[in-house]
Amino acid sequence: MAENKDQARELGMRGHWKALLIVTLVSLSSFQYGLDFGIIGGLQAMIGFLQVFGERAPSTPLGWNINPERQQLISSLMILGAFISSSTAGFTAKYFGRKMSLWIACIGVFVSTAVMQSTTQIGGLYAGRLIIGLSNGLLMTHAQLYIQVDVRVSANREIKNSYIIPLGIVHVIPLVLTIGLFFVPESPRWLATSTEGRIDDAERALRRLRPEGWSIMAELDEMKAALAAEARLHSKVGYRTLFQNPIDRRRTIISVLGLTTQAASGAMFVISYGTYFFEMANVGNAFENSCILTGTGVAALLFNALIITKYGRRRVMMMSGFVVCGLSQLIMAIVYTIEPGTQKTGKVIVSLSVIYIVAYNALISTYAWLSGGELASQRLRSHTFGLATAIGFLGAWLTTFTAPYFINPAKLGWGPKYGYIWTGSCIVAGAWVWFYLPEVKGRSLEQIDEMFEARVPARKFRKYQCTGHHVTLDEKPRVDHVESQSSHGDSSEPQHSTANGSRTEI
Repeated sequence: MAENKDQARELGMRGHWKALLIVTLVSLSSFQYGLDFGIIGGLQAMIGFLQVFGERAPSTPLGWNINPERQQLISSLMILGAFISSSTAGFTAKYFGRKMSLWIACIGVFVSTAVMQSTTQIGGLYAGRLIIGLSNGLLMTHAQLYIQVDVRVSANREIKNSYIIPLGIVHVIPLVLTIGLFFVPESPRWLATSTEGRIDDAERALRRLRPEGWSIMAELDEMKAALAAEARLHSKVGYRTLFQNPIDRRRTIISVLGLTTQAASGAMFVISYGTYFFEMANVGNAFENSCILTGTGVAALLFNALIITKYGRRRVMMMSGFVVCGLSQLIMAIVYTIEPGTQKTGKVIVSLSVIYIVAYNALISTYAWLSGGELASQRLRSHTFGLATAIGFLGAWLTTFTAPYFINPAKLGWGPKYGYIWTGSCIVAGAWVWFYLPEVKGRSLEQIDEMFEARVPARKFRKYQCTGHHVTLDEKPRVDHVESQSSHGDSSEPQHSTANGSRTEI
């Protein structure tokens, strides 16, 4: 792929305008999820909504409140639906492909929205939230697989990292996605790995994605070589396969835990119940404060999209994010414990909430989804990412289901003091990233495969020099690491040598 690497340097981002346009369209799936996930928090603090689905509560700042059990179900049923549908990603990816799965999800969004807009019964609202959750599970899983794996240029370090699109803030009508999918090619890798082995279709899809003059056959040959190497390791594909040998087991565990770290940050509590949380804590104008949080979150995501190519090291960004998020929630909890309900405390909570959401959006959220998708093996990626997404949604569901018990005045009524729990969670998640998350910034999918197959320890991923040789379990490679002494950061060229012999331990 040396030829494509040289072309990538010459073409830059402009040459890949088709791929960038396609990935922007597909990323609307994530925007839809963000709207559906975040909007329910605002509704729970609206008097009109509470008059239909809540109850009078003169002792609360709003004069109205919502039953904690209803609050739990309204917020968590969507995530439960997402957990169910994302856990089927291996099946839907195999038999439907990315495009058809996204189309099915769009239909589900239309149906669920119609149900929720037309009902005044709590059962209808529950049904709509569950259906929209099922749809969003498909949207998030297959959109992320397409963006992170299928569209990116596998040999182009600069371009691949620029494909990260801000998640979860901007809403675009799913009709745009539904129509736009007619112009999006099916995943080349899905076509190449399908049971029929549709190599010709994969080639045509690549030609629609790549610029004129791009060495399509060279990229296709490397794709086939990587898939063939994995095929020698795995005879069947299924969820059991994810744990059958040490290489796949390691990649599965890292992918699952990498994606699940975003739930460990406590963000689901802030996003789902932010407006309600502010109202019950009597923190100024809750809706105005929520708009401030949303605006700063968007700014953080856009800024991150601009710097990720040059500075986007997964480990550094995520560890920094957990430190900031943990400290923000700890200080909020302490301040509210000492002086609850005062104007001064309210200003401190809003300020720290802004810092928190910036750190989460810019340093944790994007990199968690990216790690969950790019660290899985290519042949098992749909199953691995589906499992990672399902468990991530399960963690999010657990957060949204239990949060009302802690923050609702009808129960414990902790309010901001709930941050004590999430401070500890951030510490645990940050420690896991430090010890176990490999650094794969600037690496192609094939290089990531090679490093896992060579059993490179996580701490040595960043400075490992790949050879382009895909090993199998029978070859038992020995890897001698000689780390680079260069001070040029990620642009340095680390050195290593390989020889057949005993394998390196993890």
